[in-house]
Amino acid sequence: MPKSGFKSITVSENIYKKFFNIYEKRKNDLELKGITSFSGYLTSMMEEMMLKHEAFAKQAPFMEKISIDSDRVLVKDNKRNRIAEVILRNGELRCLLDEKIDCVHIGFVYSIPEVYIVLNKNGMKAPKSLH
Repeated sequence: MPKSGFKSITVSENIYKKFFNIYEKRKNDLELKGITSFSGYLTSMMEEMMLKHEAFAKQAPFMEKISIDSDRVLVKDNKRNRIAEVILRNGELRCLLDEKIDCVHIGFVYSIPEVYIVLNKNGMKAPKSLH
C-alpha cells in the first residue's frame, strides 16, 4: 500500500522493463536534474507528457495533423484555412507554407509524438530546447 499522498499503478512487465532500462542508462544525468529514484523518473516522465499534451491541446483547435510520411508532415491550419506541408530536409524541418524553419507549424509538428519516430529513423533528434 502506498504512503499517504501517493497512488500506485500497475503496468505490464514489458513496459516496466523498458522504462527501468532507460532509467538505469540515464541515472547519472537524471541525478543532476534532481531525479534520484525510478519512481521519481516515472513521475517526471508523466509530468513531461502532461505538459506536451497541454501544449498540443492549446493548438489543436487551430491545427490538426493530417498525415505523417517518412519525410513530411501535412498539417491543417484551421486559422488560415490552409494546408501546411512540413518536410525533413538536410537534417531540419522546414515549412513550405511559410518558407521557414521556425514557424507555428514547425512547433506544432514537434508536439506530435509520432514525429520523433520519424526523426529517429532519419538519425535526428529534436532541438535541445525541446528536450
